[in-house]
Amino acid sequence: MTWLLERIFGRIPLGWLQLINRKGRFASAVIGVGFAVSLVLFQLGFIGALSGSVTLPYQAMRADIILSGPDARTLTDGTAIPRQRVYEALSIPNVDSASPLFIGTAFYEVPNGRDASFRVFGVDPATMPDFWAPEIAVFAPVLEVARTGVIDRTSRSIPEAFLDSIGTGHPKMLILNGIATGLVGSFEIGAGFDADGYIFVSPRTFFQIFPEQSDTTPAHVFVRVAEGADATVVAGQIAQQFDPAETLTRTLEEAIEDEVRVQTVEAPIGIIFGFGALMGVFVGSVIVFQVLSTEVTDHIKEYATLKAVGYRNPFFSGVILEQAAILGLAGFVPGALLANMLYGMIAGATGLPMVMDRERLIFVLIGTLLACGLSGLMAARRLSSAQPAELY
Repeated sequence: MTWLLERIFGRIPLGWLQLINRKGRFASAVIGVGFAVSLVLFQLGFIGALSGSVTLPYQAMRADIILSGPDARTLTDGTAIPRQRVYEALSIPNVDSASPLFIGTAFYEVPNGRDASFRVFGVDPATMPDFWAPEIAVFAPVLEVARTGVIDRTSRSIPEAFLDSIGTGHPKMLILNGIATGLVGSFEIGAGFDADGYIFVSPRTFFQIFPEQSDTTPAHVFVRVAEGADATVVAGQIAQQFDPAETLTRTLEEAIEDEVRVQTVEAPIGIIFGFGALMGVFVGSVIVFQVLSTEVTDHIKEYATLKAVGYRNPFFSGVILEQAAILGLAGFVPGALLANMLYGMIAGATGLPMVMDRERLIFVLIGTLLACGLSGLMAARRLSSAQPAELY
């Protein structure tokens, strides 16, 4: 390693030699930086899983435009809108079809005593091929039957054997809000932070599960534009027809952007994860600063001698930055490996989309090196401003 660093720097790697001179301190610093790196990656992984999970149901949608209540920020909040928006939208040029979407949260008592929550979508079977992925729309005919539904096969808390048996014979019964619902098929979306899975039913079944809701006020209205039409342009035409204080008109992409922003930046859970990442950066920076400050103090006389014989401040800053870079790189590798292992464990246990992507690794690596470099420069301030005699 010393030979390699000597070739890279074109000089004796003084910073490296000072670090390995006290192997125990060096190992402790690497562990500390590694812990901070894993903490940052862990929190960023949760933020990524949060933003990924909230977009999962949108990936199954084939709508071009979504009409919602004026205060709707996510798919599940906001006031309902009048069903007449379906017919009003159909009267606008370049609108090919429109359909209401009803949303509710139903609970199922799992044998272990806890309740599993399901996001239930009430959809019109006649328009499912227009607005939902083929894997879901294929069940439109069977959903016409009362008290039938299809379920996300990746749902949490439901026994795997039960999910595997759906669609192989008679409907499998699931009690949702006290109503027996026969599951006749399955699809795949993925579980999220606020729901263990998704279930699709017809409006007739939906109002049996949620009798408190009204069929005249859906949560959203989906709109599909004519082939060749620009969804953004049509959305602008629709928005002109409705009072913005009563109806919010967005393209599907705009709705996704709003959802991600609200969940990751404005919602408490996103703020908590972001704060955790900042704490990881702070912890790592403090550890590196303490180690490098101690290194400067322990070798202050050697630095004074070098300064007295003519070495300039950039040389000493280079040595300290060399140490900072070594600590950052040495701590990043085990920290990233630990975080990747934790990603796999959490994804397997919860079904959340915890994935270690290359962009996140590069971002954290650069951030680690910058934080270590800043800590190193702060530790080197004593050398920069002092005269050789003042250092003895």
